[in-house]
Amino acid sequence: MAREVAYIGFGSNLGDRLDFCDRAVTLLSLLPATQVTAVSSLYETEPVNDAGNPGSGWFLNGVVQLETEVTPQSLLEVCCEVERALGRNQERRDGPRTMDLDILFYGTRIINDPGLVIPHPRLHLRRFVLTPMVELDPDWRHPVLQRTVKDFLDHLADEAQVCRLAPAPNSRYGSRPTYKTSSARAPAKPQV
Repeated sequence: MAREVAYIGFGSNLGDRLDFCDRAVTLLSLLPATQVTAVSSLYETEPVNDAGNPGSGWFLNGVVQLETEVTPQSLLEVCCEVERALGRNQERRDGPRTMDLDILFYGTRIINDPGLVIPHPRLHLRRFVLTPMVELDPDWRHPVLQRTVKDFLDHLADEAQVCRLAPAPNSRYGSRPTYKTSSARAPAKPQV
């Protein structure tokens, strides 16, 4: 199988959020036939209640870019296993979580299977996904909606607060490349 570029969104709003994010990216980097090629900054984001009740704790969110030969279904299984290893409550998946991993894109593939939908069906509606995605590759084109992730972010109705944190996670994970952010829209600052 040829290598594909995949993007995985990650987030935590329970426990030591920074440690859970670091560990998730580290575990993904250990995947056979896979290379982590970029990691976005971390963003502190307010919880979105459109898919369950994630609690009131703010999330740390980011996106990791992989080049992989692992099939989409196997990648989903790995993501679920990483979530379990990091203590995600499988019985209350819509509640607060130590780690949430979502496959956002897998190359330009369109998959609509039970339990696996790629591209992620709500990514174009969520600032906490689009902001780090734009940081990595603003010109990435959604294969179904035929718009770039930057265009989605520029025209997004979602007003949820998203604030970039320092240090960027790539400095904690070692020397993993990131993309320049000069064309990425500056994140909104939380109101105090």
